Amino acid sequence: MTTTAELIAGSGVTVNAVLPGPTRSESLSTWMEASAQEQGISPAQAEQDFLKTMRPTSLLERFSTTDEVANMVVYIASQQASATTGAALRVDGGVLRTLV
Repeated sequence: MTTTAELIAGSGVTVNAVLPGPTRSESLSTWMEASAQEQGISPAQAEQDFLKTMRPTSLLERFSTTDEVANMVVYIASQQASATTGAALRVDGGVLRTLV
């Protein structure tokens, strides 16, 4: 991505990536509800159990929403982000501590 940003430097076009983490989408909600039903627990408890076992590094301690991901996309596509290029913008609730 940085290479692409470098290739078009000075063109007025920016190159960025939005990297969502665990996101409460329609399909994830359906899966969480089924998992909760199988375990005999609430969907909220299933979500917390999933995060504790599968995404223990989450600082947010909840799934992001599709609106939160969309808000990042709207921002990075807006004029307000005109000086941002070559960036990996995470919407992951702090799951990843660093990008390599």
